Amino acid sequence: MKKDTAAQDSATATAVAEAEPLLKVTGLVKHFPINKGLLRRQTAAVKAVDGIDFDVRRGETLGVVGESGCGKSTMGRLITRLLEPSAGRIEFEGKDITHLGVAGMRPLRRDVQMIFQDPYGSLNPRHTVGAIVSAPFKLQGVTPEGGVKKEVQRLLSLVGLNPEHYNRYPHEFSGGQRQRIGIARALALKPKLVVADEPVSALDVSIQAQVVNLLDDLQQELGLTYVIIAHDLSVIRHVSDRIAVMYLGKIVELADRKSLYESPMHPYTNALLSAVPVPDPRRRGAKSGRILLKGDVPSPISPPAGCRFHTRCWKATEVCAKQDPPLLTIKPGHQTACHHPENTPS
Repeated sequence: MKKDTAAQDSATATAVAEAEPLLKVTGLVKHFPINKGLLRRQTAAVKAVDGIDFDVRRGETLGVVGESGCGKSTMGRLITRLLEPSAGRIEFEGKDITHLGVAGMRPLRRDVQMIFQDPYGSLNPRHTVGAIVSAPFKLQGVTPEGGVKKEVQRLLSLVGLNPEHYNRYPHEFSGGQRQRIGIARALALKPKLVVADEPVSALDVSIQAQVVNLLDDLQQELGLTYVIIAHDLSVIRHVSDRIAVMYLGKIVELADRKSLYESPMHPYTNALLSAVPVPDPRRRGAKSGRILLKGDVPSPISPPAGCRFHTRCWKATEVCAKQDPPLLTIKPGHQTACHHPENTPS
């Protein structure tokens, strides 16, 4: 796991700031139409992702957190071009890939891979592990040095599996082992960017740390760049260099790990951090300081006017209901979209 030291965080932040972005996203939008009636006319749309801007630098890990339904997974599928964006621009290594077709994306599939959330649903039960991990080679027409079988066995060994299990089927493995198979498949073509969509949420807590450590070790060994989507703030803290907080299709805060956890600026981030349990028996029974948000997340079909969080925010004023706050840099490396940010530099 990443060591939580001030010197390392400062060095990482400086290196990240100077690095050229590998991925740049501008004004990204994805609306899913809702059609009704015999003529299937569009009556509304689910605004899953509604105008987000961020970039990912080479070698860093960007964590994306937020409640279920905030658009995290949709965003992950958009940047890997598994979904077609409604609007906005996606650039990978300076090339616009926003509307590339299947043929145009084929060479880029080597460089951009995805690890899916469900290790049970993402592997074909009729195929052996060898067939699953070797599929990228066949699809791309690549013959690795030493042959496909030798390379697949090397990949299985790399992710902590027995290479002799090449001919086994997914049902013969546990959930953690299946996720390792998914990771091996994603790494087969030596990608530059890996998007991991809640890679440990379906696993036992005892297995989660092993998979998180594996991802961290693979990044250092192979020089990978990650976008890791999760709703567990403790997992994100261990693996991320920078963290984006999403709420109802928008990024409300984007900062390096140290700044976000020590001095969060957006009230929603504060509420999320207050909900993280502290495993300290001495504090049991003491006042937790937890912030309880009122009401439910509004519907993405008709989000509130102005700031989308104002219906649940204890700091909301009249301006919050009227004006949507832009994502602004409040201090170097720390952006937030709030009319009344907290922990601001004096």
